[in-house]
Amino acid sequence: MRPTRSSLRRAATVAVAGTLIAGSLIGAPAQAAPAASPDAAATLSERLGDRSAGAYADASGKMVVTVTDEAAARQVRAAGATPKIVQRGAAELARVTADLERSVTIPGTAWWTDPVTNQVVVSVDSTVTGAKLERVKAAAARANGAVRIESEAGVLSTRISGGQAIYAGGGGRCSLGFNVRSGSTYYFLTAGHCTNISSSWYSNSSQTNLLGTRAGSSFPGNDYGIVRHSNSANAAGNVYLYNGSYRDITGAGNAYVGQSVQRSGSTTGLRSGSVTALNATVNYAEGTVTGLIRTTVCAEPGDSGGSLFSGSTALGLTSGGSGNCRTGGTTYFQPVTEALSAYGVSIF
Repeated sequence: MRPTRSSLRRAATVAVAGTLIAGSLIGAPAQAAPAASPDAAATLSERLGDRSAGAYADASGKMVVTVTDEAAARQVRAAGATPKIVQRGAAELARVTADLERSVTIPGTAWWTDPVTNQVVVSVDSTVTGAKLERVKAAAARANGAVRIESEAGVLSTRISGGQAIYAGGGGRCSLGFNVRSGSTYYFLTAGHCTNISSSWYSNSSQTNLLGTRAGSSFPGNDYGIVRHSNSANAAGNVYLYNGSYRDITGAGNAYVGQSVQRSGSTTGLRSGSVTALNATVNYAEGTVTGLIRTTVCAEPGDSGGSLFSGSTALGLTSGGSGNCRTGGTTYFQPVTEALSAYGVSIF
């Protein structure tokens, strides 16, 4: 088997250190600022603090930064992004999220901030009924319009069963995410709910070809784990596309809302979709995981740990979701840059 776990890289460098102001020479017409990159727009939103509530890419691909006042809107225009005036700033939405954490941390629920509608969205799967659902509705009512409830098809769960397959000692299958290294030592990343179940990982179901031994695992809270390769020759810096070809992964970066992405996993192969939210909180039966990327990409059991990427940039590790690849679904991903930082490893 050719190992095709994509490699990870450190988070992409933020393009701007502060607000960009378009300059002009005396006697020359003022020039518009160049279009803001996703990282620049995200940084600007963070710098605005409670005067913003996030950024996203619109249908044309141009970055939009939400703002609560016209002065902030002028800063956004000067930085080359499109401002959108909204009612709620980051602090108000954070208070809403804190109330959800206190009152409705129920398996089968998830929440995230939607910058497009300026609301916190709470999703409920088919297991959230009766008194549990009433608790969610009560929390939404307290938020006075700042919370929107959505139903998810199926049952929200981790995808343990899944780029190419890796097999746990003692049983279980997941997918390898990205190959990484620290100096001359090679590892691969996958989901933490996978590495939790076994210290030894194999490339075949009969468990005769050892890939490596667990070097770290974090789940719940996070959902990433790292395995040290027993043979560095097994490590390849690409992702299998399930059509006989491979995608070279040259770096790692941060996802943004509206971004087109792909996922590779051993159960359902290569699938495509888009990013719909960042910093999502998901309440699995095994525990709560925060800071996840939410997407429209489908996944099924066995795809866990598999690679989320855009072009040649690594973005995440498959965590879990609801639905399937026949009728569609929602999948959440652990940002890969967090795992890179936690383990001090990088792409190669």
